[in-house]
Amino acid sequence: MPDSKVDRSDMAPSILPAGIPELSDDECLACLARAVEAPDSARLDEVAGLIGRLAVAIE
Repeated sequence: MPDSKVDRSDMAPSILPAGIPELSDDECLACLARAVEAPDSARLDEVAGLIGRLAVAIE
């Protein structure tokens, strides 16, 4: 059987959280600061997504 080249980069899942717009680290941190400034349980998903976005950058 001949060797065949497979590009697996398209199949790899993204480690970036879904639903978070592309932001620089500084923009993301500023959004997170605004989101936690006034506690609001309706924004928990947004806060979690921003934290996850920053955690990916740290890795």
